[in-house]
Amino acid sequence: MTHCYFNESIGFFYNNSGKELTTVWRPKDSLVVGLGLTVCVFVLLTNILVITAIIINRRFHYPIYYLLGNLAAADLFAGVAYTYLMFHTGPQTVKLTVKTWLLRQSLLDTSLTASVANLLAIAVERHQTVFTMQLHSKMSNQRVCILIACIWLTALLLGLIPSFGWHCICNIKSCSRMAPLYSRSYLIFWAVSNLVAFLIMMVVYMHIFVYVKRKMSRMSRHTSFNPRYRETMINLMKTVFIILSVFVICWTPGQIVLLLDGLGCEKCNVLAVEKYFLLLAEFNSVINPIVYSYRDNEMRATFKQILCFCCNRKSKYSNSVKSTNTERRILSDNGHMIRDSTL
Repeated sequence: MTHCYFNESIGFFYNNSGKELTTVWRPKDSLVVGLGLTVCVFVLLTNILVITAIIINRRFHYPIYYLLGNLAAADLFAGVAYTYLMFHTGPQTVKLTVKTWLLRQSLLDTSLTASVANLLAIAVERHQTVFTMQLHSKMSNQRVCILIACIWLTALLLGLIPSFGWHCICNIKSCSRMAPLYSRSYLIFWAVSNLVAFLIMMVVYMHIFVYVKRKMSRMSRHTSFNPRYRETMINLMKTVFIILSVFVICWTPGQIVLLLDGLGCEKCNVLAVEKYFLLLAEFNSVINPIVYSYRDNEMRATFKQILCFCCNRKSKYSNSVKSTNTERRILSDNGHMIRDSTL
C-alpha cells in the first residue's frame, strides 16, 4: 500500500531530495531576493503601462494588440507570482506547509506558461498577417477572446497539475532536487512542453524571416519598389531577431536545467544555478513590453502621453499620437494600401 506524506514538513522533503533548506539569511539569499524584487518592480510597472496604453488608445483595439495586452497581463501575473515567491523563499521556505508550497510553485508555473503561450499566439498571428500583407488579422473579437481563454486554460492546467496529483508526496523516490515536492516526470513534461513551444515559435519566425527576405529581394528589382516597404521589412526582421535572441537567452537555460533535473542527472549541479536561471526567465517579462510595444511608434507615443500626464495635464491625446509618423502606408502586391507595422 502506497504511503503518502501530506502531514510531513517541508524540511522532510528537502532533506529527502538533498536540497539545502536554510533557516538564516545568507548573502546569497539576500542577493537573490534583492535582484528578484527589483525585477518584479520593473515587470509590474512596464506591463501596467502596456495594458493602460492599449485601453486608452482606440487604435490598439485589434487582435494583435489584444494578444499583446494579454501577454502583458500574463507577465504582470508573473511579476505578482514572483513577488510572492520572493517573500516565501530562503529562510521563509521552512515555514511553508505542503499546500502553500504547492500554491507558490503553481502560481509561478501558471504565469510563466501563460507568457510562453502568449508569445506563441503572437508569433502565429504575425505569421498570418505578414503572409497576407495585412497590418491586422481578420480574426473576430469573439475568436480572440476564445484564443485568450484557451491560453489561460492551458496555463492553469499545466500549473495546477502537480497540486491535483502529479507530485511525489506519495512516491518519495521520484522527487526532484530543484522542486522537492514535484515528481521528476512532471518536470520533464513541463520542460519539454515549453521547449516544443519554443521550437514552434522559432520555426514560425524563421519562416517569416525567409519570406520577408525573398519578398524584399524580389520587389527591389522593380522600378516601382517603394522604399517604405523596404524599411518596414528591415524593421520586421530586426524585431524577429530580437524576439528570438531574447527568448533563447532568457528561457533555454532554465528549461534545460529543469529537464536535466527531471532526467535525474546526478553529475549536474542544477541547484547551484536554479535561482539565477529562474530570475533570468522572469527578466523576459520585462523585455516583452519593450520588444513588442516600444518598437511600435504609436505605442511609444501613447507611453509618453501616460508618463507625462501628471506634468502636462493640458496636453491633448491627439497631439501626443502623431498619425503622420505612425500611419505610414505602403503598397502591397495587389495595389491595395496597407499600414506599416514593425510588430
